[in-house]
Amino acid sequence: MAKSIRTAYGEALVRCGGENSHIVVLDADVSSSTQSCLFAREYPDRFFNVGIAESNMSAMAAGFASVGKVPFVNTFAVFLTSIGLAAARLFGSYSHLPIKLVGAYGGLSDAFDGPSHHALEDIAVMRTLPGYEVYVPSDEVQAEWVTRYAASTPKAMYLRMSRDVFPGIYREGRTFRRGKAQIVRQGTDASVIACGLMVGNALQAAELLEKRGISLRVVDMFCIKPIDREMILRCASQTRAIVSAEEHSVIGGLGGAVAEVLAREGCGVPMRFVGMRDCHAECGPYAELQQRYGLDAQAIADAVCEALEK
Repeated sequence: MAKSIRTAYGEALVRCGGENSHIVVLDADVSSSTQSCLFAREYPDRFFNVGIAESNMSAMAAGFASVGKVPFVNTFAVFLTSIGLAAARLFGSYSHLPIKLVGAYGGLSDAFDGPSHHALEDIAVMRTLPGYEVYVPSDEVQAEWVTRYAASTPKAMYLRMSRDVFPGIYREGRTFRRGKAQIVRQGTDASVIACGLMVGNALQAAELLEKRGISLRVVDMFCIKPIDREMILRCASQTRAIVSAEEHSVIGGLGGAVAEVLAREGCGVPMRFVGMRDCHAECGPYAELQQRYGLDAQAIADAVCEALEK
């Protein structure tokens, strides 16, 4: 049975903790939500519940990192990248300390708690901080790899996790490379460059478009920073249009990163952006919110058709 992204992360964190005694885990009183509680059960002496004090938690992580520990900082993505941002910027970016910020419930996945808990700007925020790497896993296999990579790499990182189960895309044991996107479906007419939940939605869109005679390439850009420039340029040269798809604002996130590469290289390929349109979402069932705000497979398919008409 498929696991949620957060469960895959929590279990991977436990395994990493068994292999490396320097790993410590901090949480802001939401460990049952982030699944850092799994680490707490196995290694209570290396787990710290700091309470609802996100900025202090990031600062504590910096202290741990400064003496050789490998700190994983956990809370909801919206609070980690807002309330916790000052410490993340000062210690992870400016001071180059290798803290691992893990934003749970990314995008709209905290569906029923509403706009106060939706994270729709976190990718934009974190990718602007010098020195940070930014990852958005698209299934449980990739979530485990990203966690292991973070545990073994002495760099500041932001990992965006989701609450939900995503469709399985990769086989167990699959490995990935920093800054290298994955083509998960070949296509010749247009390319969708997606991350997280939207990779699965893009694959569904490809099935819809295939019935209309449109061949869609789907690219999993799980590593937002560093971005895979080579892959973006390949898509621009080998297909006739590009659509970015993200569970995030269309301002400053994955789509912005892709557009920056295209503009810098002078690529005139038509592009469309699938994401939140400069607004907050309402409360409601997760699938219904995706449909209401144009994040589902049909919305991606429509964006592809519009781009190809240019």
